[in-house]
Amino acid sequence: MQEIIHLLTNDIFFWMAWVIIPLVMEIIPGFLGVFILVYKRFTYKEDAPLTYCPDITLIIPVYNSADSLWACLDSVDKSTYPNKNISLILVDNGSKDDSFRIFVEYQKTHLDMNAKWLSSKQGKSKALNMALFNSEGKYIIHIDSDGILHPDALSNMIRRFESNENIHCMTGAVLTNPDMIKEEKNLFKRFIQKTEFYEYAQAFLAGRNYEAELNSIFTLSGAFSAFRKSTILKTQLYNTETVCEDTQVTFQIRYLLKKRIDICENALFFVDPIESINRLYVQRQRWQRGEIEVIHMFPDRKGGVHTLLSNFMSRILIYDHTFAFPRMIWYFALICLAFIGYPFRYIFISVVLIYIMYVLSALLYYIHVCIYLSWDKQLKRFYAWKIGYTLVLPLFNFMVYWFRFAGIINSIKGASTWRTRGFDEEVKVCRDIIAQDFVFVKKFIDKVKKSIYESDVEEEKETK
Repeated sequence: MQEIIHLLTNDIFFWMAWVIIPLVMEIIPGFLGVFILVYKRFTYKEDAPLTYCPDITLIIPVYNSADSLWACLDSVDKSTYPNKNISLILVDNGSKDDSFRIFVEYQKTHLDMNAKWLSSKQGKSKALNMALFNSEGKYIIHIDSDGILHPDALSNMIRRFESNENIHCMTGAVLTNPDMIKEEKNLFKRFIQKTEFYEYAQAFLAGRNYEAELNSIFTLSGAFSAFRKSTILKTQLYNTETVCEDTQVTFQIRYLLKKRIDICENALFFVDPIESINRLYVQRQRWQRGEIEVIHMFPDRKGGVHTLLSNFMSRILIYDHTFAFPRMIWYFALICLAFIGYPFRYIFISVVLIYIMYVLSALLYYIHVCIYLSWDKQLKRFYAWKIGYTLVLPLFNFMVYWFRFAGIINSIKGASTWRTRGFDEEVKVCRDIIAQDFVFVKKFIDKVKKSIYESDVEEEKETK
């Protein structure tokens, strides 16, 4: 311990130079977020019980959803919110499977469900806009067709709206499906899925909770979001020029309508866990790309240092983009220090200290998530037993950082498209580029080999 203290005090410039980026950009904001969550918990007011159930419309975009659509519709039917007050609009974006047949069969066995099917082949954004124009009721809620609602999700969402007239739109809390994680047989895949569940829980029940206090929620999750109908119809509706139409409409509500973006942390929606690292790579790239596209659509015209504190978009640009390349350089430079004379123990201790601070921050979030899940004993138990993943989460986030960094690079050099290359495709492209760039080297080597071979043949002839 004395040796560590000696290193910290005698080499202060080293620590300032190599710890400052993760400390300022991630660790300190993480601890500040915990204090905000504590404040929110002490000032929290319970939503008033519903005195009546207003009519709502559930919009479900469908695209080749035959495998998951029945379970999604069934979760609506099993909701504690009355079916008679729910209008379902399923808007199909050119499915080529049996999605419509599933819808018809479900209608035959659930006659009390007020459901409509709309067809659109013009992209997801235009499909959603079509559904909005056909919606009815006081509130409009969007859910994805490949997920299921918690039984109390709709009731909790409407209670929050009815108890707070100043709330005009909310995102629900999205988690990966615990039952599907339990059924996964592959040990490595189940490990990744549990880590992803842990990440989602902290991101929504902790991260977006404190972002809501600062009115800095970046996006109303497309998987589960809700609006007052009077609010969403005042926007320019869903934009067709970005892969993140949910983020774009969020910015419209914040910047054009000047409305607050909130979260209903006890309205849960469960999505399928990630299938593979390759799928995770594609997903996070698409999110990053959409973030950049939407920020470009809403440029912040205010300048000056004061905007760093007052405007969350400025903070996001600095955190996700301005510091993206310095962070990348920092990672590589830390490794290179070992080759330019710095003692390896300096480097090792600095990395360990940073890792410990990440773990402590994740542990504090873990405690708050357990508190927020107190109302659902089964789900809380499933999450609480994942405390060991506090040690894994910093490494998982490190991997995701590189996926998002790839999204930044691809957004710079490519046009907006929903189709995103997977990791295996990226590797193949890199291999082809390298092969093409060094083709002259290969030709030179082949030429040298041929010359040597011909020389050997000539020598052999002369010897004979």
